[in-house]
Amino acid sequence: MEHIYFFYGDQKKISWIIENSQSRSEESRTHAEYFYDIVTQEQSKYIALHVGIFWGIGRFIIKNGDVVNVMLDQKSMFDRLAENKVTEDVFIERRIKFIDQIIKQRDLDVRYQLVDPSKNKATKLLLS
Repeated sequence: MEHIYFFYGDQKKISWIIENSQSRSEESRTHAEYFYDIVTQEQSKYIALHVGIFWGIGRFIIKNGDVVNVMLDQKSMFDRLAENKVTEDVFIERRIKFIDQIIKQRDLDVRYQLVDPSKNKATKLLLS
């Protein structure tokens, strides 16, 4: 199955939306205490990417071998994930290691796409 995955994060919360031809699932959460008001917005987005994919697998929305179209609303994330440009941020690099591990374990076909921030549906979950 093919999914479209939107995600967002700020210093207090994370959110994500997983859409496919059969369903739409959305979730938002307050950061764990050790991340709350400590991580940068970009670091928070990586947390949202990681947690949301893991959640989607756990809820049996995303299954082994599925295609996941990840919508990135930040150029630096696109550069790092789609073009493998390494960042100096150790936190982000560690999070990417976990994300890559999930992708490999579940044999996911992940496709990264850069979208305008105004098109990120997950942003609206934190603003409401």
